[in-house]
Amino acid sequence: MKIMITAAEAMEKGVWLELLRLFGRDKDEDIWPGQEFILTEQQAIHLKLIKR
Repeated sequence: MKIMITAAEAMEKGVWLELLRLFGRDKDEDIWPGQEFILTEQQAIHLKLIKR
């Protein structure tokens, strides 16, 4: 299963910095609020966005 989340949604849910770490991105990069990130099921569970 793949889960999509935008940068804005990640910020709202409080997982933004961890998402950046997972994707090897830098917090000082210019990233649009609507930019989408595709998470694996395991990544989404790790971020507590979904339950097993």
